[in-house]
Amino acid sequence: MTGKLGLDPALVARARELARRAGQPVVDLARSHTTVSVERAVLRLAGVTGADPDGIPWVNRLVDAVVADVGLGHGVAVPVFDALAREQIADVTLLAQKAAAGSVRFTLPTGKAATAARRAARKAVAAGVRQIDRRRAERDRLVKRYGDPKQRPWIYLIVATGDIYEDIPQAQAAARAGADIIAVIRSTGQSLLDYVPEGATREGFAGTYATQENFRLMRAALDESSRELGRYVRLTNYASGLCMPEMATLAGLERLDMMLNDSMYGILFRDINPIRTFVDQRFSRQVHARAGIIINTGEDNYLTTADAVDEAHTVTVSQLLNEYFAHEAGLADWQLGLGHAFEINPDVPESFRLELAHALLARELFPDAPLKWMPPTKHMTGDVFRGNLLDGFFNLVGTMTGQGILLVGMMTEAVVTPWLSDRDIALQNVRYVLGAAGGLHEDFVPAPGGFIQQRAHRVLGEAVDLLDRIGDQSLLTAIAEGTFGIMKRPADRGKGLDGVAKHEADYYNPATDILEQAA
Repeated sequence: MTGKLGLDPALVARARELARRAGQPVVDLARSHTTVSVERAVLRLAGVTGADPDGIPWVNRLVDAVVADVGLGHGVAVPVFDALAREQIADVTLLAQKAAAGSVRFTLPTGKAATAARRAARKAVAAGVRQIDRRRAERDRLVKRYGDPKQRPWIYLIVATGDIYEDIPQAQAAARAGADIIAVIRSTGQSLLDYVPEGATREGFAGTYATQENFRLMRAALDESSRELGRYVRLTNYASGLCMPEMATLAGLERLDMMLNDSMYGILFRDINPIRTFVDQRFSRQVHARAGIIINTGEDNYLTTADAVDEAHTVTVSQLLNEYFAHEAGLADWQLGLGHAFEINPDVPESFRLELAHALLARELFPDAPLKWMPPTKHMTGDVFRGNLLDGFFNLVGTMTGQGILLVGMMTEAVVTPWLSDRDIALQNVRYVLGAAGGLHEDFVPAPGGFIQQRAHRVLGEAVDLLDRIGDQSLLTAIAEGTFGIMKRPADRGKGLDGVAKHEADYYNPATDILEQAA
């Protein structure tokens, strides 16, 4: 028996083995397929930028033209760089513009022409990867210069006005008030766009569009705050939806520090095709691994649609699957911001003790991961006094169980978009709890054989049983049957399926080659 919960190491090892058994067929599927977003990410690394007068990125235009001529299953790198040589064009963005005008045709070269195209593609993509490497090294220098926050958990606060130029002063004010991580919520519906908008944006709804320019602007602003405050302020955005690989690539190029990146969120809550999602998430996580980005997974969302007590074991199962998929893609434990949440109905008897059990179970199953602890949202009623108290209890669980990342809860959650004053009060709550009880995890040990230990053992046992069943029937079948978040998502349906292709025998992706060699 180990740790504060007395978990059986053999049972924990079995849980991880069952997660591997359930996840391996999905990895095999991801390794043998590509998507339009994976191919667009490759071309972004090779230097394609900008958009046409209608706002459609040139990278979309280029991939669409290649697919129309030769299909998707060969990859786009070889046809694109063969066309560059044939047309004697030096700039890949110019090629995209010509392709959109219909003045360039794409073919599948053979022999020396194919070899030359592969070599040129790899050289161009390697330059993009080197830029990601430089941005990672830059982060390391800045963290060394300014330092990390003195306390754990890191305080994570959301900004979401829709206007990047309004987000910036709010983010800087939040950093001055104690936030260690600023998360810019993405505009409603962006995850269903099969392109990444271009430029700075001011018209998002319930969030701000994730674009490369918006990433650049916010990163520069938070670098100013880091200098002012003498601690490195981290930036979070989203690598999810139909453009997950491209978001990851742009985040690496602009030195974001964390990205929301869950293996099943888009499937369950945005009805994106499961195969599309698993292919895209594997590539995106390879990029995150190279960029030194911490991922945040989305298990908290299951508890907004399913009961937080009855379905607690599905959170544990998803965490184990996310860990397996992340490790397979090259992410280290310190990059796994696995999600869980404080979402039990406050009217349930012993709800606080149940929350303690679930949070401590996650902490002990993943001791080296910077777990992301999410605040109560589902049972917020609009009573701001009750809401602030619930958030205080949430903050207390976070420090009692040694969480790594604590998302600041708002007393006006689900009522209005929080005012700056709401954020200030919420941050006061966090600062009080961390200041008064920041080291409580050192002293808190649940009674041997008591309520908390028994609950944690039960949830782990239920998770192992579910993983065993998933391994027998396949993860795709389990998702189709509504195992997670009670959402039923068949593998042959969902948005984005038409953008998936099985690899042909000559498929080539220089980015995957480079990223997997590094691993």
